Amino acid sequence: MIFVTVGTHEQPFNRLIQKIDELVRDGEIEDDVFMQIGYSTYEPKYTKWKKIIGYDEMSDYLMKSDVVITHGGPSTYMQVLQNGKIPIVVPRREEFNEHVNDHQLWVSKQVIDKGYPLILCEDTENLSISIGESIKKNDTTSNSNNGIFIEEFIKEIDLIMKMKK
Repeated sequence: MIFVTVGTHEQPFNRLIQKIDELVRDGEIEDDVFMQIGYSTYEPKYTKWKKIIGYDEMSDYLMKSDVVITHGGPSTYMQVLQNGKIPIVVPRREEFNEHVNDHQLWVSKQVIDKGYPLILCEDTENLSISIGESIKKNDTTSNSNNGIFIEEFIKEIDLIMKMKK
């Protein structure tokens, strides 16, 4: 199963939602897909979806999904990492009116530069490749040291955010 979440930021993230829907329509994604679409105005036609879901429902999808595709909010991808999975991160971009600036892209690149396992997908045309990469990488992460990793990850995010100020 593939779970897509775009968070609750008030600007639409149609670029991601529509691309996933098209990949399902075209048969490039054959897995079940559930999308939390937030304030996106594009409504998927080929997947199950809700605008907003609660914490418990989101946690359930994060646990049972083989692939998680998320916006570039660190608190969201940290949850994915806590579940022992490597997320596909599609940062919201200012140029597409998805956010007020490109901080999601900047922070995601900083996290990757520090050696943390994120699959960064800047261009939604590459989502199929990213999904394949996620399936391969997540098959090998079942015996990880998640607790230690998350503690170090939190420290690194704090450092990155201090650098940005």
